[in-house]
Amino acid sequence: MNARFVSSAVACPDCDLLQQIPPLPPGGKARCTRCGCSLAKQPAGPRDLPLALTLAAAIIYVIANASPLMDLSVVGRTASTTIVGGAYEMWMQGEEIIGVLVLFCVVIAPGGYLLFMLVLQLAARRSPMPHWVGEMLRWVHHFQMWSMLEVMMLGILVALIKIAQLASVQAGIGMYAVGALMLLLPGIMVSFDARELWQRVEWADGEVPKLTRAVGPAAEPPR
Repeated sequence: MNARFVSSAVACPDCDLLQQIPPLPPGGKARCTRCGCSLAKQPAGPRDLPLALTLAAAIIYVIANASPLMDLSVVGRTASTTIVGGAYEMWMQGEEIIGVLVLFCVVIAPGGYLLFMLVLQLAARRSPMPHWVGEMLRWVHHFQMWSMLEVMMLGILVALIKIAQLASVQAGIGMYAVGALMLLLPGIMVSFDARELWQRVEWADGEVPKLTRAVGPAAEPPR
């Protein structure tokens, strides 16, 4: 029998045991019967919650990148910078690799994640869904892994502790926006049901797959 037509079957990402996932109640989770690995979960919030969180995060993302992170005052001189401005200064100071990494992990990856999530959730409201939804689901998982706002925030806090005795530092609007974004991104990941979208993605021959493989937050169908 063709494996793609096994109803609601998934392969465990740890032990490869093929098993069926029953309908889950809101907030419910399904675990592998062999190794206990988490296979699927059903978000407990309203259906439109991920879209609302994504829209809010997109607005705050723009504010976080357009507003100064902090104001630094030393001997009567004041300076401020944005996230992009900080990456540019690293490049100009000869730290090209660090500057590119900061730009990608703090600006490009979170922005790509929010853009793809917004497009995915708007496309999910169409029936049938566009054929490119499956590829975007894969890409959004990569952007999610490379979004490292919390690492940047930790680095900023360490730097502030070191220069607190030498200069006067005042947090800017961008700093508060980054803090809010750090809370919204996990909220999107928890409330977004990627498994439900994968079950609606059509194969190239027009069939809707029933066999999926649980891979992290966004379960992927077999290639």
